[in-house]
Amino acid sequence: MTPKPALRTELLFYFGFLAAFALLVGVATSLLALAIAAETGMALIIFVVAAEVGIIVLYGSSLVKRLVLRPLQNVMAAADAVADGDLNATAPDADTRDFAILAERLNRMTARLLDAQSQLVRTEKLASIGRLAAGVAHEVGNPLGAIGTYVEVLRRRGADAEVMAGITRELERVDRIVRGLLDYARPQEDPPVTIHPPQIVQSAVDLLRAQGSFRNVPIALDITADVPPILGQAHILEQALVNLLLNAVDVTEAAGKNACIVIGARRWAYEPGLVSPKRASDSVRISFARKPERRPARVEFAAGEIGALLFVTDSGPGVAREDHERVFEPFFTTKAPGRGTGLGLAIVARAVHEMGGVVWVDSAREGGAAFKMFFPEAT
Repeated sequence: MTPKPALRTELLFYFGFLAAFALLVGVATSLLALAIAAETGMALIIFVVAAEVGIIVLYGSSLVKRLVLRPLQNVMAAADAVADGDLNATAPDADTRDFAILAERLNRMTARLLDAQSQLVRTEKLASIGRLAAGVAHEVGNPLGAIGTYVEVLRRRGADAEVMAGITRELERVDRIVRGLLDYARPQEDPPVTIHPPQIVQSAVDLLRAQGSFRNVPIALDITADVPPILGQAHILEQALVNLLLNAVDVTEAAGKNACIVIGARRWAYEPGLVSPKRASDSVRISFARKPERRPARVEFAAGEIGALLFVTDSGPGVAREDHERVFEPFFTTKAPGRGTGLGLAIVARAVHEMGGVVWVDSAREGGAAFKMFFPEAT
């Protein structure tokens, strides 16, 4: 990419060229005037000087408008839009480096404001839904235990076995929902400690492999050697990875021989739009074009924040673009009725948020979804 010239350089160049042109025309006019009669020569000099002034005014006005006023108006329009509450407004790029940097910094400030607003809204939503979930789980848990006792009494009295099996199955389903509500509402009281993401990734894979979860779906690990340590709780991060892996298994099993799941961790610089989509296992020249997407961030993140990126990708049907934000909301699910509660990804999002990271979903090169988590490096 060719570097853009500075505004000062552009103005000096163009005005220098204009001054040289004016001087050249003036000298030529003076020499011409000396060669002809005095009265006619003086009139010619006045005419040429007036013409030069007009050219300088018109050209200088056009130059200042193109290099200064128009970019400044664009930045002011974007700033006014942001001041009026439109945080999606962005300042366009400019021809000179100074205004391009100004537009980029204004857009970065707007993005941080948008992140701060969304983070505040998300925090309030998490708190309100957490209180609701805790209350519902408590109120439902007590009668649920009583119903389980009555079902056991009916079974001992010789009630229909098929009916009892159906009631027990549905009770277990309600119990899973209640436990999910409790997991979502329960605050994390353990202080964060330094953990190493590759070990957590390997532990989550080993746990599910021992349970036979990958019997029908191949899984590949993509872990680099330079993944930095992060602050968090190992068991919470492991549970988040397990949830993502189980979701990947669930949506990938129908892919048949093309089924594939990849889980990995690598060192990453959180700089939206400037990070290569390549993996450590890719060749040098390989590249995967991906539409620019605005990833979530945190106001604490500095530009180019160094940390660990953990990802789980699959070859399933993927997540629709319009659902990329909603998929982490409690009770939102794309699964068929009865196959999911919509709490798994919400629990993942809450755990990642409380550990100081961010989570989002992209399109995976395998054809499905790529769930990614970023955590700053432990200092």
